[in-house]
Amino acid sequence: MSFPKEFRVLNLRSAQQRDVKKRQYKKADVPPPRTHKMATDQDWTAVWPAPRSFHPASVPLPIRQGYVEKGSAPSKFANAELMKIPNFLHLTPPAVKQHCEALKKFCNPWPKGLETAEKWKNHFPIDVVTTDYCQALPTIRNPEARRVKLSIKLTDLKFDPHAKDKFLRLVGERYNRETGLVTIVADRCPLRKQNYDHAMYLLTACYHESFTTEPWEATKSEADMEYYHYDRNKSKESVEAILNWGKTPATEDEKLKATKGFITCLEQLINEGENEYNLNKYKEEVIKMLNIGGKDK
Repeated sequence: MSFPKEFRVLNLRSAQQRDVKKRQYKKADVPPPRTHKMATDQDWTAVWPAPRSFHPASVPLPIRQGYVEKGSAPSKFANAELMKIPNFLHLTPPAVKQHCEALKKFCNPWPKGLETAEKWKNHFPIDVVTTDYCQALPTIRNPEARRVKLSIKLTDLKFDPHAKDKFLRLVGERYNRETGLVTIVADRCPLRKQNYDHAMYLLTACYHESFTTEPWEATKSEADMEYYHYDRNKSKESVEAILNWGKTPATEDEKLKATKGFITCLEQLINEGENEYNLNKYKEEVIKMLNIGGKDK
């Protein structure tokens, strides 16, 4: 009995073996940079018409960016640092001029009556300041760009004495006495438009609320007043009594009353406090009103 020299192999899945030839890839010839073919009078707006990442083959400038220890900075080719940062190659003076010429047909003539800065302030007394940021981040939004600063001169708002005092108490530290400006800064909302609307609302609400007189304000006594006012103080009766000493005027109009300069100096002295200027001014007005050292009697 004869046996096979090798065991037979049971192939459950037969596969044909073929000779596989490796495909040979041919590298395409890289053309030379575009800058080698550019003329000296090349129209740059045709090369770089809009914002885009830096491309070394299109910019005919020997730009370098980066840092190499004990070596020169890398060139513009295969330089990731140049591609990360924003560039303004599309905002060259000729490009800006072309854009302005194209937009002229959409512009309206300058409005009459706004030729000088004084006229601008007269018609538009509110100044709104916002800030735009340019940054090298994945997002173009900066959290500080939502901030809106609104300022207006107090003299541009029309108040009566009661409304002016109440308005200044409502705005508090937002009023600068040295410059006379009321400044409102809004940055609570996520969008700039929302902060602008909020700042305008605060200014409008404070202005209209200052003209509101509450019922309890009529019951305030002299000790409850926030500031000194000559007409509602007992010092008015005392001053008129001194001026009319020994006289019996028939009517109220014949009574001698304090001068406007004396009233202004007295209110300024009590409300702002004693200083050299206020005391000297008050002294001059008292001497003038009482005619001390004068010839007229």
